Amino acid sequence: MTLSFPLLVALIGVALAFDFLNGLHDAANSIATVVSTRVLKPHYAVVWAAFFNFIAFLVFGLHVANTVGKGIVDANVIDAAVIFAALTGAIVWNLLTWLLGIPSSSSHALIGGLIGAGLAKTGLSAIVWSGVIKTVSAIFISPAVGLILALLLVLTVAWTSIRLTPMAVDRRYRRLQLFSAALYSLGHGGNDAQKTMGIIAVLLYSQGLLGGEFSVPLWVVLSCQAAMALGTLLGGWRIVHTMGSKITRLTPAQGFCAETGGAITLFLATIGGIPVSTTHTITGAIVGVGASRRLSAVRWNVAGNIVIAWFVTLPCAGLIAAVTYWLVRLAT
Repeated sequence: MTLSFPLLVALIGVALAFDFLNGLHDAANSIATVVSTRVLKPHYAVVWAAFFNFIAFLVFGLHVANTVGKGIVDANVIDAAVIFAALTGAIVWNLLTWLLGIPSSSSHALIGGLIGAGLAKTGLSAIVWSGVIKTVSAIFISPAVGLILALLLVLTVAWTSIRLTPMAVDRRYRRLQLFSAALYSLGHGGNDAQKTMGIIAVLLYSQGLLGGEFSVPLWVVLSCQAAMALGTLLGGWRIVHTMGSKITRLTPAQGFCAETGGAITLFLATIGGIPVSTTHTITGAIVGVGASRRLSAVRWNVAGNIVIAWFVTLPCAGLIAAVTYWLVRLAT
């Protein structure tokens, strides 16, 4: 399916709109802890996070973009209708969960949309199972790694602060939390923006605009990072409250541990080309910090509702995408 230039530009615009909504939807992941500990006021926090979201392309390669572009659904199967359906599934699900204040995964909404649209077009043969298995495994692995790292960091902080007064500890980690929030925002921008880069790049590839070889042009990189940073700048206040205070109450030292544990997890995943969920990762880290005090410090009913949202995101976004693909085909 070859697109006219105006339709191609419009579809790229839809992809960038998803990236913007991704930043809006997942802004809470970057700023919830630093806001809830009152280290930064919300309007300063979003500027801080948006800046590091944008410059992430200077730090990481494009491994995640390559995975999304050709490692989930066969790049030769993907056409404009598949891309449109995948984006529609992801955007509709993101908007629904955003309105309900549920921190679901924008990443897995996009992956689910791509899988659903690919299945609707050619069936199981369209799926690159190695990439899907790697991505689905990350649903379980990334929050577990974030949780374990956060627990280890809490123990390290406790050991290194044993001779300090509570006020001195608070003062130290208020400063350090600026650094940990920057690291987490860097990891968020590095992993999440690359997913949309992969979508736009495979769209260009399907239209024969990349010279027959899959790659990610620089203008695609810059536009995706900018769209995500702008979304973060506008903030996701509905979800900040859930992530920052409903799961567990945090001190600056605990916020530092949660953000640093989440950031390390995202850095490892991005370097390995695994499109993980920043929502899953930071939730696992926050739960780990809360559980380090006592298990009752974690509001397990809230955490449980978030986990349920994780499991339904892939199939729900995929179903919306599949229905959208069939409707597009009926209309054309």
